[in-house]
Amino acid sequence: MPGVGDDLRLGTAPASPEAIGAPVLPEYGGACLSSVVPALLARDDTAPAWVPGPVAGARQVVLLVLDGLGWDQLTGSRDLAPTLSAGAGGPITSVAPTTTATALTSITTGMAPARHGVVGYRLRVDLDGSPPSGDVLNVLRWRTSRGDARRTLPPVEFQPTRAFGGRAAPAVTRSEFASTGFTAAHLTGARLVGWSVPSTLVVEVRKLLAAGETFVYVYYDGLDKVAHEHGLGEYYTQELMSVDRLVADVLSVLPSDAVLVVTSDHGQVEVGPAVHLPAAALFDMVELFSGEGRFRWMHVRPGSIDDVVAAAQEAHAGEAWVCTRQQAEANGWFGGELAPHVARRLGDVALVAHAPVAFLDPADTGETRLMARHGSLTRAEMYVPLIAWRPS
Repeated sequence: MPGVGDDLRLGTAPASPEAIGAPVLPEYGGACLSSVVPALLARDDTAPAWVPGPVAGARQVVLLVLDGLGWDQLTGSRDLAPTLSAGAGGPITSVAPTTTATALTSITTGMAPARHGVVGYRLRVDLDGSPPSGDVLNVLRWRTSRGDARRTLPPVEFQPTRAFGGRAAPAVTRSEFASTGFTAAHLTGARLVGWSVPSTLVVEVRKLLAAGETFVYVYYDGLDKVAHEHGLGEYYTQELMSVDRLVADVLSVLPSDAVLVVTSDHGQVEVGPAVHLPAAALFDMVELFSGEGRFRWMHVRPGSIDDVVAAAQEAHAGEAWVCTRQQAEANGWFGGELAPHVARRLGDVALVAHAPVAFLDPADTGETRLMARHGSLTRAEMYVPLIAWRPS
Protein backbone atom coordinates (compact mmCIF):
# COMPACT_ATOMS: atom_id res chain seq x y z
CA MET A 1 0.00 0.00 0.00
CA PRO A 2 1.42 3.43 -0.84
CA GLY A 3 2.99 5.32 2.00
CA VAL A 4 2.43 8.85 3.20
CA GLY A 5 2.80 11.38 0.43
CA ASP A 6 3.18 8.83 -2.37
CA ASP A 7 1.65 9.88 -5.67
CA LEU A 8 -1.53 7.95 -6.47
CA ARG A 9 -0.13 7.04 -9.87
CA LEU A 10 2.60 4.97 -8.20
CA GLY A 11 0.22 3.02 -5.97
CA THR A 12 -1.38 -0.34 -6.53
CA ALA A 13 -3.88 -2.17 -4.38
CA PRO A 14 -2.71 -5.32 -2.60
CA ALA A 15 -3.02 -8.66 -4.36
CA SER A 16 -6.58 -9.90 -4.66
CA PRO A 17 -7.51 -12.53 -2.04
CA GLU A 18 -10.66 -13.51 -3.91
CA ALA A 19 -8.43 -14.80 -6.72
CA ILE A 20 -7.62 -17.74 -4.43
CA GLY A 21 -11.14 -18.08 -3.13
CA ALA A 22 -11.34 -15.63 -0.21
CA PRO A 23 -13.19 -12.34 0.13
CA VAL A 24 -11.34 -9.06 0.71
CA LEU A 25 -11.93 -8.19 4.36
CA PRO A 26 -12.13 -4.69 5.84
CA GLU A 27 -9.07 -3.50 7.75
CA TYR A 28 -11.02 -2.28 10.78
CA GLY A 29 -8.82 -0.30 13.14
CA GLY A 30 -6.41 0.47 10.31
CA ALA A 31 -6.66 1.57 6.69
CA CYS A 32 -10.45 1.44 6.59
CA LEU A 33 -13.28 3.92 6.08
CA SER A 34 -14.29 3.66 9.74
CA SER A 35 -10.87 5.06 10.73
CA VAL A 36 -10.84 8.07 8.41
CA VAL A 37 -12.79 10.71 10.36
CA PRO A 38 -11.06 9.98 13.71
CA ALA A 39 -7.69 10.34 11.98
CA LEU A 40 -8.68 13.57 10.25
CA LEU A 41 -10.08 15.11 13.41
CA ALA A 42 -6.86 14.28 15.25
CA ARG A 43 -4.44 15.16 12.40
CA ASP A 44 -1.39 15.06 14.60
CA ASP A 45 2.18 13.86 14.17
CA THR A 46 1.23 10.31 15.20
CA ALA A 47 -1.02 9.71 12.20
CA PRO A 48 -0.71 6.18 10.79
CA ALA A 49 1.12 5.63 7.52
CA TRP A 50 -2.09 5.18 5.51
CA VAL A 51 -3.16 8.80 6.19
CA PRO A 52 -2.03 10.92 3.20
CA GLY A 53 0.93 13.17 3.94
CA PRO A 54 -0.78 16.51 3.12
CA VAL A 55 -3.12 16.05 6.11
CA ALA A 56 -0.33 16.63 8.63
CA GLY A 57 -0.41 20.11 10.08
CA ALA A 58 -3.46 21.31 8.16
CA ARG A 59 -5.56 23.87 10.02
CA GLN A 60 -8.73 23.08 8.05
CA VAL A 61 -9.86 19.80 6.49
CA VAL A 62 -12.45 19.21 3.75
CA LEU A 63 -13.48 15.56 3.45
CA LEU A 64 -15.17 14.96 0.09
CA VAL A 65 -16.90 11.58 -0.25
CA LEU A 66 -17.46 10.62 -3.90
CA ASP A 67 -20.08 7.89 -3.87
CA GLY A 68 -19.22 4.97 -6.14
CA LEU A 69 -15.54 5.66 -6.93
CA GLY A 70 -13.55 2.48 -6.39
CA TRP A 71 -9.77 2.39 -6.47
CA ASP A 72 -9.81 0.14 -9.53
CA GLN A 73 -12.19 2.46 -11.37
CA LEU A 74 -9.96 5.45 -10.60
CA THR A 75 -6.61 3.89 -11.47
CA GLY A 76 -8.08 2.44 -14.64
CA SER A 77 -8.92 5.96 -15.86
CA ARG A 78 -5.91 8.04 -14.79
CA ASP A 79 -5.66 9.99 -18.03
CA LEU A 80 -9.28 11.09 -17.74
CA ALA A 81 -8.96 12.29 -14.15
CA PRO A 82 -5.71 14.26 -13.89
CA THR A 83 -6.58 16.05 -10.66
CA LEU A 84 -7.63 12.90 -8.82
CA SER A 85 -4.65 11.01 -10.22
CA ALA A 86 -2.26 13.61 -8.80
CA GLY A 87 -3.49 13.15 -5.23
CA ALA A 88 -1.16 11.82 -2.56
CA GLY A 89 -2.28 8.61 -0.90
CA GLY A 90 -3.56 5.21 -1.90
CA PRO A 91 -6.24 2.57 -1.39
CA ILE A 92 -8.00 1.73 1.85
CA THR A 93 -10.81 -0.73 2.46
CA SER A 94 -14.51 -0.07 2.69
CA VAL A 95 -16.66 -1.98 5.21
CA ALA A 96 -18.95 -5.00 4.99
CA PRO A 97 -21.25 -4.93 3.19
CA THR A 98 -19.91 -2.43 0.65
CA THR A 99 -23.17 -0.56 0.45
CA THR A 100 -23.78 3.17 0.80
CA ALA A 101 -25.93 2.96 3.93
CA THR A 102 -23.34 1.00 5.87
CA ALA A 103 -20.24 2.73 4.52
CA LEU A 104 -21.44 6.32 4.99
CA THR A 105 -22.51 5.55 8.55
CA SER A 106 -19.07 4.07 9.22
CA ILE A 107 -17.43 7.20 7.82
CA THR A 108 -19.49 9.70 9.80
CA THR A 109 -19.56 7.81 13.11
CA GLY A 110 -16.01 6.47 12.92
CA MET A 111 -17.36 3.05 13.86
CA ALA A 112 -17.43 -0.43 12.35
CA PRO A 113 -20.86 -1.72 11.27
CA ALA A 114 -21.07 -4.06 14.28
CA ARG A 115 -21.02 -1.00 16.52
CA HIS A 116 -23.28 1.45 14.68
CA GLY A 117 -25.75 -1.23 13.59
CA VAL A 118 -26.57 0.00 10.07
CA VAL A 119 -25.40 -3.33 8.68
CA GLY A 120 -26.90 -3.17 5.20
CA TYR A 121 -29.15 -1.49 2.68
CA ARG A 122 -32.29 -3.54 3.43
CA LEU A 123 -32.54 -4.77 7.01
CA ARG A 124 -35.03 -6.96 8.82
CA VAL A 125 -37.05 -5.06 11.44
CA ASP A 126 -39.86 -5.90 13.83
CA LEU A 127 -42.97 -3.73 13.77
CA ASP A 128 -46.15 -4.07 15.79
CA GLY A 129 -48.40 -6.46 13.96
CA SER A 130 -45.75 -7.44 11.39
CA PRO A 131 -45.57 -11.06 10.22
CA PRO A 132 -43.59 -13.48 12.40
CA SER A 133 -40.61 -13.15 10.06
CA GLY A 134 -40.70 -9.36 10.35
CA ASP A 135 -40.58 -6.61 7.73
CA VAL A 136 -37.68 -5.14 5.74
CA LEU A 137 -36.47 -1.55 6.12
CA ASN A 138 -35.01 0.15 3.05
CA VAL A 139 -32.44 2.25 4.90
CA LEU A 140 -31.77 4.80 2.16
CA ARG A 141 -35.48 5.52 1.74
CA TRP A 142 -36.32 4.73 5.38
CA ARG A 143 -39.41 2.82 4.27
CA THR A 144 -40.91 -0.59 4.94
CA SER A 145 -43.78 -2.33 3.16
CA ARG A 146 -46.09 -0.06 5.17
CA GLY A 147 -44.50 3.15 3.91
CA ASP A 148 -42.55 5.91 5.64
CA ALA A 149 -40.91 4.46 8.76
CA ARG A 150 -39.59 7.65 10.40
CA ARG A 151 -42.23 7.42 13.14
CA THR A 152 -42.30 3.66 13.66
CA LEU A 153 -38.50 3.35 13.49
CA PRO A 154 -37.07 6.71 14.62
CA PRO A 155 -33.69 7.07 12.90
CA VAL A 156 -31.88 8.51 15.92
CA GLU A 157 -32.97 5.53 17.98
CA PHE A 158 -32.06 3.05 15.27
CA GLN A 159 -28.54 4.58 15.09
CA PRO A 160 -27.98 6.96 18.02
CA THR A 161 -24.24 7.73 17.71
CA ARG A 162 -23.59 11.37 16.87
CA ALA A 163 -21.58 12.06 13.75
CA PHE A 164 -18.00 13.36 13.75
CA GLY A 165 -17.21 12.52 17.35
CA GLY A 166 -20.07 14.66 18.62
CA ARG A 167 -18.91 17.83 16.88
CA ALA A 168 -21.58 19.95 15.21
CA ALA A 169 -19.59 19.95 11.98
CA PRO A 170 -21.12 21.14 8.70
CA ALA A 171 -22.20 18.43 6.26
CA VAL A 172 -22.60 19.68 2.70
CA THR A 173 -25.03 17.38 0.90
CA ARG A 174 -27.88 17.51 -1.60
CA SER A 175 -30.70 19.72 -0.33
CA GLU A 176 -33.32 17.02 -0.92
CA PHE A 177 -31.53 14.67 1.47
CA ALA A 178 -32.02 16.96 4.46
CA SER A 179 -35.35 15.51 5.60
CA THR A 180 -34.65 11.83 5.00
CA GLY A 181 -34.53 9.20 7.68
CA PHE A 182 -31.12 7.99 6.56
CA THR A 183 -29.67 11.49 6.88
CA ALA A 184 -31.01 11.66 10.43
CA ALA A 185 -29.48 8.25 11.16
CA HIS A 186 -25.94 8.85 9.89
CA LEU A 187 -25.58 12.62 10.30
CA THR A 188 -27.07 13.03 13.76
CA GLY A 189 -25.75 16.24 15.30
CA ALA A 190 -24.25 17.61 12.09
CA ARG A 191 -25.21 21.00 10.66
CA LEU A 192 -26.71 20.30 7.25
CA VAL A 193 -25.77 22.64 4.40
CA GLY A 194 -27.67 21.96 1.18
CA TRP A 195 -26.48 22.13 -2.39
CA SER A 196 -28.57 21.86 -5.56
CA VAL A 197 -25.98 21.65 -8.36
CA PRO A 198 -22.22 21.00 -8.15
CA SER A 199 -21.29 24.67 -8.54
CA THR A 200 -23.25 25.54 -5.39
CA LEU A 201 -21.38 22.79 -3.53
CA VAL A 202 -18.12 24.63 -4.27
CA VAL A 203 -19.53 27.95 -3.08
CA GLU A 204 -20.78 26.43 0.18
CA VAL A 205 -17.38 24.88 0.89
CA ARG A 206 -15.65 28.21 0.24
CA LYS A 207 -18.02 30.06 2.57
CA LEU A 208 -17.62 27.52 5.36
CA LEU A 209 -13.83 27.67 5.17
CA ALA A 210 -13.91 31.47 5.12
CA ALA A 211 -16.07 31.35 8.26
CA GLY A 212 -13.32 29.40 10.02
CA GLU A 213 -14.73 25.87 10.04
CA THR A 214 -11.94 23.42 10.83
CA PHE A 215 -13.67 20.31 9.46
CA VAL A 216 -16.14 20.20 6.56
CA TYR A 217 -17.82 17.02 5.30
CA VAL A 218 -19.01 16.99 1.69
CA TYR A 219 -20.99 14.29 -0.14
CA TYR A 220 -21.43 13.93 -3.91
CA ASP A 221 -23.40 11.03 -5.42
CA GLY A 222 -23.23 11.56 -9.19
CA LEU A 223 -20.84 8.72 -10.04
CA ASP A 224 -22.91 6.14 -8.19
CA LYS A 225 -26.14 7.27 -9.85
CA VAL A 226 -24.60 7.09 -13.32
CA ALA A 227 -23.04 3.67 -12.65
CA HIS A 228 -26.35 2.23 -11.47
CA GLU A 229 -28.24 3.57 -14.46
CA HIS A 230 -25.68 3.13 -17.26
CA GLY A 231 -22.88 0.88 -16.00
CA LEU A 232 -19.16 1.64 -16.14
CA GLY A 233 -18.89 2.62 -19.81
CA GLU A 234 -18.93 5.99 -21.54
CA TYR A 235 -21.49 7.62 -19.23
CA TYR A 236 -19.45 6.72 -16.15
CA THR A 237 -16.30 7.96 -17.88
CA GLN A 238 -17.94 11.29 -18.71
CA GLU A 239 -19.16 11.69 -15.14
CA LEU A 240 -15.68 10.85 -13.82
CA MET A 241 -14.24 13.68 -15.92
CA SER A 242 -16.89 16.03 -14.50
CA VAL A 243 -16.08 14.88 -10.97
CA ASP A 244 -12.39 15.51 -11.60
CA ARG A 245 -13.22 19.10 -12.51
CA LEU A 246 -15.37 19.39 -9.40
CA VAL A 247 -12.44 18.25 -7.25
CA ALA A 248 -10.21 20.83 -8.95
CA ASP A 249 -12.83 23.52 -8.26
CA VAL A 250 -13.02 22.60 -4.57
CA LEU A 251 -9.23 22.58 -4.35
CA SER A 252 -9.13 26.07 -5.88
CA VAL A 253 -11.12 27.61 -3.00
CA LEU A 254 -8.97 26.15 -0.21
CA PRO A 255 -6.82 28.49 1.89
CA SER A 256 -3.11 27.69 1.90
CA ASP A 257 -3.25 25.94 5.28
CA ALA A 258 -6.21 23.70 4.39
CA VAL A 259 -6.27 20.20 2.95
CA LEU A 260 -8.73 18.46 0.66
CA VAL A 261 -9.20 14.74 1.33
CA VAL A 262 -11.16 12.53 -1.07
CA THR A 263 -12.50 9.05 -0.41
CA SER A 264 -15.46 6.91 -1.44
CA ASP A 265 -17.90 4.51 0.15
CA HIS A 266 -17.37 1.59 -2.25
CA GLY A 267 -16.33 0.57 -5.73
CA GLN A 268 -18.46 -0.95 -8.49
CA VAL A 269 -18.90 -4.14 -10.51
CA GLU A 270 -20.54 -4.22 -13.93
CA VAL A 271 -23.39 -6.74 -13.69
CA GLY A 272 -25.82 -5.67 -16.41
CA PRO A 273 -28.62 -8.19 -16.96
CA ALA A 274 -26.93 -10.97 -14.95
CA VAL A 275 -29.59 -10.81 -12.25
CA HIS A 276 -31.46 -13.93 -11.19
CA LEU A 277 -33.37 -15.46 -8.32
CA PRO A 278 -31.60 -17.70 -5.82
CA ALA A 279 -32.04 -21.38 -6.58
CA ALA A 280 -35.64 -22.62 -6.43
CA ALA A 281 -34.66 -25.27 -3.88
CA LEU A 282 -34.01 -22.51 -1.33
CA PHE A 283 -37.45 -20.92 -1.38
CA ASP A 284 -39.25 -23.58 0.67
CA MET A 285 -36.68 -23.12 3.44
CA VAL A 286 -36.48 -19.31 3.41
CA GLU A 287 -39.04 -17.02 5.08
CA LEU A 288 -37.64 -13.69 3.95
CA PHE A 289 -34.87 -12.14 1.86
CA SER A 290 -33.04 -8.94 2.77
CA GLY A 291 -29.73 -7.25 1.99
CA GLU A 292 -28.78 -6.32 -1.55
CA GLY A 293 -28.23 -8.10 -4.84
CA ARG A 294 -24.54 -8.79 -4.26
CA PHE A 295 -24.92 -9.54 -0.54
CA ARG A 296 -28.24 -11.32 -0.32
CA TRP A 297 -29.40 -12.49 3.10
CA MET A 298 -31.75 -15.43 3.52
CA HIS A 299 -33.84 -15.60 6.69
CA VAL A 300 -34.21 -19.32 7.18
CA ARG A 301 -37.08 -21.36 8.61
CA PRO A 302 -36.24 -22.97 11.97
CA GLY A 303 -34.07 -26.05 11.66
CA SER A 304 -33.15 -25.46 8.02
CA ILE A 305 -29.80 -23.62 8.16
CA ASP A 306 -27.63 -26.64 7.30
CA ASP A 307 -29.92 -27.57 4.42
CA VAL A 308 -29.92 -23.99 3.10
CA VAL A 309 -26.12 -23.82 3.23
CA ALA A 310 -25.82 -27.13 1.38
CA ALA A 311 -28.36 -26.17 -1.28
CA ALA A 312 -26.85 -22.71 -1.73
CA GLN A 313 -23.35 -24.11 -2.12
CA GLU A 314 -24.51 -26.68 -4.63
CA ALA A 315 -26.35 -24.10 -6.72
CA HIS A 316 -24.22 -20.97 -6.32
CA ALA A 317 -20.64 -21.82 -5.23
CA GLY A 318 -19.40 -20.91 -8.70
CA GLU A 319 -20.68 -17.35 -8.37
CA ALA A 320 -20.92 -16.54 -4.66
CA TRP A 321 -19.43 -17.18 -1.26
CA VAL A 322 -22.01 -18.91 0.95
CA CYS A 323 -21.64 -17.82 4.56
CA THR A 324 -23.72 -18.02 7.73
CA ARG A 325 -24.12 -14.95 9.89
CA GLN A 326 -22.13 -16.64 12.65
CA GLN A 327 -19.27 -17.38 10.25
CA ALA A 328 -19.22 -13.82 8.94
CA GLU A 329 -19.23 -12.42 12.47
CA ALA A 330 -16.48 -14.80 13.64
CA ASN A 331 -14.32 -13.89 10.63
CA GLY A 332 -14.54 -10.19 11.43
CA TRP A 333 -16.65 -9.07 8.50
CA PHE A 334 -18.57 -6.52 10.57
CA GLY A 335 -15.79 -5.38 12.87
CA GLY A 336 -16.79 -7.05 16.13
CA GLU A 337 -19.46 -8.95 17.95
CA LEU A 338 -23.01 -8.16 16.88
CA ALA A 339 -25.37 -7.07 19.62
CA PRO A 340 -28.53 -9.22 19.63
CA HIS A 341 -30.73 -6.46 18.21
CA VAL A 342 -28.20 -5.83 15.41
CA ALA A 343 -27.78 -9.53 14.62
CA ARG A 344 -31.56 -9.79 14.26
CA ARG A 345 -31.42 -7.21 11.45
CA LEU A 346 -29.44 -9.68 9.34
CA GLY A 347 -30.40 -13.04 7.88
CA ASP A 348 -29.05 -16.48 8.70
CA VAL A 349 -27.22 -17.33 5.47
CA ALA A 350 -25.78 -14.97 2.87
CA LEU A 351 -25.06 -15.27 -0.84
CA VAL A 352 -22.10 -12.92 -1.34
CA ALA A 353 -21.38 -12.64 -5.06
CA HIS A 354 -17.81 -12.96 -6.32
CA ALA A 355 -18.84 -13.28 -9.98
CA PRO A 356 -20.42 -10.31 -11.82
CA VAL A 357 -23.96 -11.34 -10.89
CA ALA A 358 -26.71 -10.25 -8.51
CA PHE A 359 -29.36 -12.24 -6.65
CA LEU A 360 -32.87 -10.90 -6.92
CA ASP A 361 -35.22 -10.52 -3.99
CA PRO A 362 -38.77 -10.96 -5.37
CA ALA A 363 -39.97 -8.28 -2.94
CA ASP A 364 -37.50 -5.69 -4.28
CA THR A 365 -37.92 -5.74 -8.04
CA GLY A 366 -36.54 -2.22 -8.45
CA GLU A 367 -33.06 -3.68 -8.20
CA THR A 368 -33.41 -5.50 -11.53
CA ARG A 369 -32.58 -2.34 -13.49
CA LEU A 370 -29.20 -1.56 -11.92
CA MET A 371 -26.34 -1.97 -14.40
CA ALA A 372 -23.36 -1.58 -12.04
CA ARG A 373 -23.62 -2.74 -8.44
CA HIS A 374 -21.82 -3.13 -5.15
CA GLY A 375 -22.27 -4.73 -1.76
CA SER A 376 -19.92 -7.71 -1.94
CA LEU A 377 -16.32 -8.17 -0.80
CA THR A 378 -14.47 -8.31 -4.11
CA ARG A 379 -11.44 -6.16 -4.79
CA ALA A 380 -13.38 -3.89 -7.16
CA GLU A 381 -16.01 -3.16 -4.51
CA MET A 382 -13.85 -3.14 -1.39
CA TYR A 383 -10.87 -0.89 -2.26
CA VAL A 384 -11.50 2.86 -2.33
CA PRO A 385 -9.14 5.83 -2.57
CA LEU A 386 -7.94 7.97 0.29
CA ILE A 387 -6.06 10.81 -1.35
CA ALA A 388 -5.28 14.40 -0.45
CA TRP A 389 -3.96 17.74 -1.71
CA ARG A 390 -2.77 21.02 -0.24
CA PRO A 391 -3.17 24.16 -2.37
CA SER A 392 -0.08 24.89 -4.43
